Amino acid sequence: MVAGRVGGWAGVSWEDWRDYDGIRRRLDQGADPEAWSGGRPLHRAAGFGSPEVVAELAGRVADVNAWENGTTALWEALFTGRPDNARALAAAGADLWRPQIGGWSPGRLSLAGPTPDLFAVPEGERTLTEAERAVAKEGGRLVAALGSIDYDGTGLACVAGIDAEEAIRRLEATPAEGEELDELIEDPYAYDMDETLQIIGVTTVPGGCVVTQPWGYAPQMPGVLSRLSIGTVCYGLYANPKSGNQGSIARDGVVEAWDLHPGGAPDLDATPGEVLAAYLFQSSAVAYSCSYAGLRPTDARAVVGPPDLWVELPERDYWSS
Repeated sequence: MVAGRVGGWAGVSWEDWRDYDGIRRRLDQGADPEAWSGGRPLHRAAGFGSPEVVAELAGRVADVNAWENGTTALWEALFTGRPDNARALAAAGADLWRPQIGGWSPGRLSLAGPTPDLFAVPEGERTLTEAERAVAKEGGRLVAALGSIDYDGTGLACVAGIDAEEAIRRLEATPAEGEELDELIEDPYAYDMDETLQIIGVTTVPGGCVVTQPWGYAPQMPGVLSRLSIGTVCYGLYANPKSGNQGSIARDGVVEAWDLHPGGAPDLDATPGEVLAAYLFQSSAVAYSCSYAGLRPTDARAVVGPPDLWVELPERDYWSS
């Protein structure tokens, strides 16, 4: 028997939520369909499991629309990009049109994503506004343009409204070139971080420019963001290999937000626009960062290189703005 040990779910991994026979066996042996490690099994299955497991759990819970941290299991399935699980929940009676974070319902939000025909829209139900439809269209284009790229360990600053030349002027940077630069680009991790932190790449893209460092966090340092953002806005990203994506916002010379999580789920108090962006760019932190600054790159070159120009930052304290 497994009941009584963490509600009967002891030892269940994320992958196990796809094991229909294993999950059903636990349920038959008394595992609690309503509680798992401080959350709800149906939410875990919606985000990580198979449609069969979702359907099994949905048939055993008292309320398929139960909340966990302000959202339903259907919302979880939608935000984790699992349309088959969303269909299974809808078939089990999940409410497609219940407003959740930012006033969005799962049904209306699905109209903005890669599966806009996931659910039929009842007559009289709200659809997307023209502005939301335009944001969704550009979001899809941006994600496709950037493609699947490896940006782990990369630092970025996406700057609105200025080109690479102006960014270099604001940073008072000088061109970097020669054999030493070539060796650095070939194997940046062979060097101490202090030796490489001041080398960055800068590239003009439609809507502004991207400052990048494929091996470090320099573009997101406050002293860099504040100089770049004078009279405009920029979004800084460091894809920290240890702790995940870290975002910052600088506006008109002031870093106004930090410790953000681009590419992640929206906060409970997120605005409608923030929810839409989080949905469009789930697990796409670079696309989120570009979109926030209004950049419209047509490919990933500004991120993965080669940039328009490699430059060296002057020595100064970049941890103060």
